[in-house]
Amino acid sequence: MIVKLRKNNKKSIIHKYADDGVVGADLFACIDEEIVLKPGKRCLVSTGISLSIPKGHEVQIRPRSGLANDYGITVLNSPGTIDPSFRGILGVILINHGEEDFIIEPKMKIAQAVCASYIRMEFEIVDELDDTDRGTGGFGSTGK
Repeated sequence: MIVKLRKNNKKSIIHKYADDGVVGADLFACIDEEIVLKPGKRCLVSTGISLSIPKGHEVQIRPRSGLANDYGITVLNSPGTIDPSFRGILGVILINHGEEDFIIEPKMKIAQAVCASYIRMEFEIVDELDDTDRGTGGFGSTGK
């Protein structure tokens, strides 16, 4: 599938896949100087690019496992959704769950983008829902 990509900054780095076997395309920080991300804090990091995503698809912004494992850095609203109607510059909300400052450097790989198809829901208003074994049992109700 073709997704059109526009560089909005001459410093923007084009998404790329690390190899033929990976699902997520790397997203890079398009920033002029380092950002110090303190423990417990979050920041919005520009990628400097915009996409034209075909209808029926979304792009999900997901964390990089190495950043999460090694430093506690993750995407706050994971997965972030880029709608097919959005044409603005992609930003990634990173949060530092680690115990030390984390330095986000220009051109650093900060997240990954995965394209997924979706089905829009149609809602039918009803007075009752069908019964299930779980019923209204919420968080943790199915056991460990």
